[in-house]
Amino acid sequence: METIVLVIHLILALAIIGLVLIQKSSGGGLGIGGGGGMGDFASARGTANLLTKLTTYFAFAFFTTSLSLAWLATNRGETGVLDALEADQIQIEVPVEATPATIPEPEVPVAE
Repeated sequence: METIVLVIHLILALAIIGLVLIQKSSGGGLGIGGGGGMGDFASARGTANLLTKLTTYFAFAFFTTSLSLAWLATNRGETGVLDALEADQIQIEVPVEATPATIPEPEVPVAE
């Protein structure tokens, strides 16, 4: 179930990116908003309304899939990575022969 929702989520993300890229720039602040594109075969107003509505519907569906993925992730019953690390802490045991009290002192040659 989670895989299906994730695939739909990714398709919606790509569709929103495509829809935003083909929309005509409204401000023209960069001087690149003029003519061409989808406005050639439909009226500018009708195309803008269609693209705006499609973007709105896809954004709503994207938001819904985001929430459903979050809900599916919390209801899986699995713990997080940090919780698993805390539960499986590795205890390191120091061997008795390696303690500082049992390490012999190195012999230092005495100068005569």
